[in-house]
Amino acid sequence: MYNFLSPIFPRLQCHHPTNLQCWTQWFEIDNPSRNGDRENLAKLLRRYPGKICPDPLHVEARTVSGLTPEEAGDIVKIDTNRGFICRKRDQPDRECEDYKVRFSCPLPYCGNIVCWTKWYDRDDPSVTSDWESLGNLQSENPGEICKEPLYIETVTTDTLSPVIYTGEEFFVCNPKKGFVCRQKDKMSSTCRDYRVRFGCPCGN
Repeated sequence: MYNFLSPIFPRLQCHHPTNLQCWTQWFEIDNPSRNGDRENLAKLLRRYPGKICPDPLHVEARTVSGLTPEEAGDIVKIDTNRGFICRKRDQPDRECEDYKVRFSCPLPYCGNIVCWTKWYDRDDPSVTSDWESLGNLQSENPGEICKEPLYIETVTTDTLSPVIYTGEEFFVCNPKKGFVCRQKDKMSSTCRDYRVRFGCPCGN
């Protein structure tokens, strides 16, 4: 078990900085069909893992030729939970243009600003906890993880659900120490099984 140097670490939620943003690339997975054009966020996340943050800050839509929905004359629905929808039944002419979308996300999800490691799952939930600590992972995988990661991403191993959606409390979840879910911090259920990856400065 990893021995933290600081005497006390409060239960924390994973840290994903939101003060810095950038836009993803454009995505287009649907063409106007009988009902319209849908660029569904959940489907995009599955098709392009790691390319889009699970909680976008903003969504922008353009036709494939570059027009805004207003310029194209379409009535559409855009939100950060579902993505983009153009329904033919909402249009005066019962037609939708073909659209593409992009998302505003924290910096790690855009370009090469941050380089992500592979996913690590060194521990399985036991009587005590699930320990995916940075110190142990660096020792067990020499040269694979930078000395001081900038970001951490944590998901469940079974459904790949981001840690913020599980409703669990954690002993540690930050890029400096890694991730730890301790059974003794929980009232009843055991810790789920998690895997982690780290965002490092590119070239380090």
